[in-house]
Order: sequence, then C-alpha cells, then structure tokens
Amino acid sequence: MPLTIYRRHSTDCPHQGKGRRWTRCSCPIWVQGSLGGEYVRQSLNLTGWGAAQERIRGWEASGQIGVVRREVATIREAVEKHLEDAGGRNLKPESVKKIRDIIERRFLGYCSRQGFRVLKQLDVDAVRGFRNELVKEYSANSARKRLEYVRAFFRFCQDSGWITANPMAMVKPPKADLSPTLPFEKGQLDALLMVADGFAAKGRFKDGNRKRLRAMILLLRYSGLRISDAAVLERARLSGDKLFLYTQKTGTPVWVPLPQPVVEALKASPSDNGKYFFWNGCCLPTSAVKIWERTFQRVFELADISGGTVHRFRDTFAVELLLKGVPIEQVSVLLGHSSLRITEKHYAPWVKARQDQLEQSVRLAWSA
Repeated sequence: MPLTIYRRHSTDCPHQGKGRRWTRCSCPIWVQGSLGGEYVRQSLNLTGWGAAQERIRGWEASGQIGVVRREVATIREAVEKHLEDAGGRNLKPESVKKIRDIIERRFLGYCSRQGFRVLKQLDVDAVRGFRNELVKEYSANSARKRLEYVRAFFRFCQDSGWITANPMAMVKPPKADLSPTLPFEKGQLDALLMVADGFAAKGRFKDGNRKRLRAMILLLRYSGLRISDAAVLERARLSGDKLFLYTQKTGTPVWVPLPQPVVEALKASPSDNGKYFFWNGCCLPTSAVKIWERTFQRVFELADISGGTVHRFRDTFAVELLLKGVPIEQVSVLLGHSSLRITEKHYAPWVKARQDQLEQSVRLAWSA
C-alpha cells in the first residue's frame, strides 16, 4: 500500500462528513501506507498540503519512513558547502587553498565545460574524464594527490545524503612509481655545513646569515621538523636540550632531545623577533617558508647535491633512527604521522630489525 496523505477532520470541522477527499480546510494532515516494508499511520504535524507532499517525497527518495534525503540542486552549491565545511574544520589556510584550487577552480571548471550542473549527472565516466585531464597536465604522483581532494569531496556529498553512491569508488588512480626515500649521506651533510659557514654575508643579518643557515640545517637534521614548522619555530618550544614537537590526541606532549651543538647553534642564531628563532612575525608563514626554500635551492647548488630537497633532512632524521634499531612505531610518533601505515609506506625498507631478520633467514636457508 503506497503512502497516502489525507485530512483528518476535527470534530468542529464543517467538512467532516466529506471524508478524506476533501482537502480545502486546515485540519491536520495524516499519512497512511507502507514504505520499505514498514507500515505507518500517523500525523505529520502539518496543515499545509504542499509541505506534506514535499515531506512524503523526501521519505520516498530515502526509502525510509521519517528520513528525508536532503538534495543539493547544483554541483556549485555542493562545492560551496564543501568549502564552508573545510573552513569550519579549522584547517590550515594552505590546505583550504589547495581544496579551493582543485575542487572549485579545476573540478568545477571541468563540470562547466562538460555541461554538468547537478550531482546526479556525475557518474563514473564523468569522473574518469576529469582524471584523464589531470593525467595529461600533471605527473602520475601529482595527479594521484589531486584526485584525493576529489575523492574527499564526493565522500562529503555522500555523507550529506546528496548522492547514494560515490562515483570515485570505481575510478582507479593513475599508476605511479613511488621514488624511494633518499636520506643525505654524511659527506653531503658536511658539504652543506661548509656552504653555510661560507655563505654570502649580505642582507639584514650579514655575517649572521651563516649562523642562521647552520642552525636551520642542524635543526632540520636532528628534529625531523617540516620546513613549514621550522621556519616559524618559537623559542619557547626549546627547554634545555629538548624540543617540543606537538601534543598527541591523548594529550601527551612529544619532545625530541637535541645534541648540544644544535642547541648552541639555535641560541647563537640572530633574529629580529625575540619570540621566534627565524621568523620576524610580520610576514605570512608561507612567505617565510618560501624564502627558506629558495635559500636551500642555492645551498644545494653550491654543495653540488643533485636532487636536493628540504624534505630529505626529515628523511635523514627518520632513516638514521631506524638504522640504529629504533622501533618504527616510535619513529612514527616523532614524525607526527597520523598512522603507522604512512610511516611504513615511506620508511619500511630502512627498518634495521626487519632487515636483520631477512638476512638471518637467508643464512639459515644456507645451513639447511
């Protein structure tokens, strides 16, 4: 029996004798029928006929009594709500900027060119078309990362009840060969420090630039910090020879001890803001990071290190710990990874205990 709405006339209604067919009064509206194997006969607590019809259509769209699937008319509206949600989650401005670039500028632009207006038009073939465009413009690794933003957008739409199925679930990312993690060798680190000691004495700090560069190199090598965190590091986070990294979700603070030469280099590094080691506190943090990235590009050239990136300092920190037998679970905590799986993805080949076990198994095979 399909869902049917009708007026249940009150005792003082002059149309009481006309039955359910009469709708031109303000008596309460009821619903009766079955949906999804569930029978219902109850009041909708409505008196407006149009509002009652809209509610029943919502129930039928969701396939469940009492559940209304909210629909977003256009893709643009869904994108705007997704961006609002990103801002409400207190994400970093850089993260929101990336989401806006991929979802609003590129994906929404693709939908406009293809004539897609509503979410229901975005099937698997439509999303595959966007993936193919990304592959033509970016490398496989870059395209994979950008597709993750699109995947998160469709998860948001599905969780909001605007779509029943996620088309991205059937779209495979482009195959990419992950380059192995390459830490700096000791000779390369010595070369970087030599370049720092002979760096150009010009600019605001002149000779102090050498001290600042040496301090930054040592900090990145022995703390595992990202350059985005190191560039705006507060002096208050250094207590004795320990550097505060972050606070875990459990509320436990994570500290990393620093060698005494690193502590001395940090304290000797000049700064025009007493609150920070390297940042002046006036420019945007992203601007400070870009300045350091440009500086290191020049340093890598002078040290004759091909393929040098700032992130390799972080790789060096992690690999050195793993080669000394530090459990990968502890290294994951120091790096601040959200899960152990991320650490294993990048650093599993460097786990000393695992490598020792493999070698022992091979030697046992010889004796057998």
